[in-house]
Amino acid sequence: MAKVAFLGIGVMGGPMAGHLVKAGHDVTVYNRTAARAEAWVAKHGGKAAPTPAAAAQGAEFVLACVGNDDDLRAVCTGPDGAFAAMARGTVFIDHTTVSAAVTRELFAAANAAQISFVDAPVSGGQAGAENGQLSVMCGGDAGAYARAEPIIAAYAKICRRLGDSGAGQLTKMCNQIAIAGLVQGLSESLHFAEHAGLDVAAVVEVISQGAAGSWQMSNRYQTMIEDHFEHGFAVDWMRKDLGICLAAANENGASLPVTALVDQFYKDVQKLGGGRWDTSSLIKRLRALDGA
Repeated sequence: MAKVAFLGIGVMGGPMAGHLVKAGHDVTVYNRTAARAEAWVAKHGGKAAPTPAAAAQGAEFVLACVGNDDDLRAVCTGPDGAFAAMARGTVFIDHTTVSAAVTRELFAAANAAQISFVDAPVSGGQAGAENGQLSVMCGGDAGAYARAEPIIAAYAKICRRLGDSGAGQLTKMCNQIAIAGLVQGLSESLHFAEHAGLDVAAVVEVISQGAAGSWQMSNRYQTMIEDHFEHGFAVDWMRKDLGICLAAANENGASLPVTALVDQFYKDVQKLGGGRWDTSSLIKRLRALDGA
């Protein structure tokens, strides 16, 4: 059993922290909205702390799953940030999807404080967090990763170190780039089937068993057919992630024409009022074009 702090207990962090309690760890949580932290404690046990620093005090591992670069900086190095309260030799595990730049910045700040920093973004969405079936992609020193892996195992289906600091975030960018193209392709396929007058569910039953099959098809086609998007990973967050991908590609010279196009399609979905819709809502854009 380890003494663990978890910073940020939203739709992803809350279930992840809950799995840590189930695994027998001593968990203290912090959330910017204190009422959410208290509700989490009422459901899972553990303790709530009023600041990141208070949560991190005495912890062997401090984990974070917050919104963006600024949120992560705030809980790490801002006023009452966790880094100042962490003892030498402890490990900070960041599950937030953020830019490679902030990862490098915080890795350096952690080193200066003689603490370890592992970037460990996740994939699998809310369902993966709730079921303890997340894919976790990590970057950082090998020794820090070896210590972090047994903690992450509480909610991971697979966890791998991909390289030095930043490698986890770069791998998450690969993940989001792949998803963007897949969801657009799936949306167009279902849209075409609808226009062709086919039984869309029957079409998916057949093509999902061949080369066209994907997680997105298996898990999202039914709700896409039903025009239901109140679940999963929000368009606003996907656009944040794709912005990170495109900025990184600008730096390393990678060409991402499809990703850039799909990012603009998600912008159209936001204009339809779908910022909080699931990413599979790209099909809503195609249906809106039908009505134009």
